[in-house]
Amino acid sequence: MSAPSSWLVKQRKPELVELAEQVGLKDYENLKKSDLESALDEHLRANQAKLSRESKLEAFFKRIRDPSGGSPTKKEQAVAVLSGDEPKPKPKARRQTKAKEELEKTDVTEGEPSNALVPRTPRTSISFGRNLTLPPSPSQLADQIDQQTANIRSSISKTWQKTGISAYTQQTRDMLSSIVTIELLAITVEVFGLEGTILPILKLAGIPASKTLGTPPIFIKIPDVFTMLTPGFWGPFSLWLTTSLLLPLVFAYFFNLTLKAKHGHVKHAKSVPPTSQYDPLSYHISKALIAWTVYSQGFRFGGFLTDQSVALIDRALPGGYACILVGSGIGVLVSIYDAVLKK
Repeated sequence: MSAPSSWLVKQRKPELVELAEQVGLKDYENLKKSDLESALDEHLRANQAKLSRESKLEAFFKRIRDPSGGSPTKKEQAVAVLSGDEPKPKPKARRQTKAKEELEKTDVTEGEPSNALVPRTPRTSISFGRNLTLPPSPSQLADQIDQQTANIRSSISKTWQKTGISAYTQQTRDMLSSIVTIELLAITVEVFGLEGTILPILKLAGIPASKTLGTPPIFIKIPDVFTMLTPGFWGPFSLWLTTSLLLPLVFAYFFNLTLKAKHGHVKHAKSVPPTSQYDPLSYHISKALIAWTVYSQGFRFGGFLTDQSVALIDRALPGGYACILVGSGIGVLVSIYDAVLKK
């Protein structure tokens, strides 16, 4: 493989990349500058007939047609080589030096003592620059920085993929991006408020207080599960379970608006099978209406619900029964938004 043209060697790597895109060179993205120069040189020489008219490549093809670079001496040598004649070496001019006697005579005639020393420059002082390592050119330094930066980015990306954090994050995002998850979050908030009221917490023996460390006593807290065997637990719990979960699910099952959903606005479009057996919009609307009639208007379903249980649930919920209304309102908005996206 011949050395690339000196015109390509003088170009910087960004200019070579731009030139590679212009002339249609393939698979050049990961090449170093020296490999890119060789690849461009071979590609341009192979496609000289098609690319020689490009103004940007005029200097390159001029160097190919005229390797001597315009020098008369080099042209004569190139012609001689092409014709087969060896160029005649030019005689070297002899260096004229004065004899030692003439120098001594000159020194004596000038009135200087004959034993005077003539200062000479030591030969070793001229060759000190050969042992010095010159710094790389700016283009080579930029190529090295780009290569190191790419290696660092690749190692960081591989390390991040090995941790699996991105996969877990995507799974969590997919799980939370649904109407069912929002409904479960609203029910969890209500259950968290009821837990401390209808299911008391027992404090067991724990770590006593320490005056030296200044720490208070630490108790082990567990729910009193024996309360679940008394009517004081099942009365309020059945009230909340019926009004916040069971009755809304019954309404959502029978008033399922997704059963009549159709594709777009086509007149004779076929009905789309419902994605769920329960309509989330009907569920949240019925839940809000039931909570309003029971906790605000005093409706007791013919004596099935007691005022004591209703008052206990109203005190236990965060913010009262308004917590149920707020959760239902958020569910209605999310249901409408999800229906619009699936339209």
